[in-house]
Amino acid sequence: MELLFREDAYLRSCEAKVVAADEAGIRLDRTVFYPTGGGQPGDSGLLRLADGGEIRIADTRKGESHEDVVHIPAEGSPLPAPGTEVTAEIDWERRHRFMRMHTCMHLLSAVVTGEITGGQVGDGKGRVDFNLPDGSPDKEQLAADLNRLIEEDHRVAPRWITDQELAANPGLVKTMSVKPPTGSGTVRLLEIEGVDLQPCGGTHVSRTGEIGRVGVRKIENKGKQNRRINLVLLDED
Repeated sequence: MELLFREDAYLRSCEAKVVAADEAGIRLDRTVFYPTGGGQPGDSGLLRLADGGEIRIADTRKGESHEDVVHIPAEGSPLPAPGTEVTAEIDWERRHRFMRMHTCMHLLSAVVTGEITGGQVGDGKGRVDFNLPDGSPDKEQLAADLNRLIEEDHRVAPRWITDQELAANPGLVKTMSVKPPTGSGTVRLLEIEGVDLQPCGGTHVSRTGEIGRVGVRKIENKGKQNRRINLVLLDED
């Protein structure tokens, strides 16, 4: 399957052909739909048919491998026959909010010094859990630091390294709970120029200025050292 979102997160639609469709979902030969993974929800949207009909996609998940994407139709939707040509179209406004927040969470991991123990991208919001032996950071200062990096409008872009290069640079991996997939020979990194570099397979904006202003909604105590930092896109609050 050709995963078009990996190279261009701004693609909103693509022409595709149905490879298989059963109770598990619909598989295409290529897709712009991002499947649930790495703390980012799967895309929703539509498969438009040549006769004017449409199949609403409620969720998108990984199949048996990282190259396999399963499109989950809304309940009661008809299943297309293999070979059917469709236009796959994501809910762009929802995806873009995910892209903005996911990129902001990378900025947060650069501002806060601590091991990441968990995280979740939400619609207009997100959270990252850190091990912080020295206690919680100041909420107002944290928001100011994030918004400064956003306003500096740093370039954001993916790049690839080999499995061997990642193994030689273990400090690139900040997450304790999720390890980047290896074994295919290469690993995808997300670079925010001058700010952050770490493995990530999600979708992101191309410059930090596109995130818009953000706020730190609250910082929760989740254990002796664990702190959960909750972010929000202020124009979506």
